[in-house]
Amino acid sequence: MSEMVRVAVAGDVAEAEEMQEILRAAGIEAELGDGEDDSVTVSVPESSLDEAKDAIEAMTEPGDIVGEP
Repeated sequence: MSEMVRVAVAGDVAEAEEMQEILRAAGIEAELGDGEDDSVTVSVPESSLDEAKDAIEAMTEPGDIVGEP
């Protein structure tokens, strides 16, 4: 199994869970973790990183994602 790497940072749990659902719908495993200042990180297997970025970009508005690693 690949090492998990951060693909995005969400402003809150609801936003992170929305990204996690987008990734699951694309067949990508995703884990949530604590970020800085109440943010939530979204991590995926390293082997799925590019696919995960594409899935998140395709399903969100450009201003919706708080930050990327």
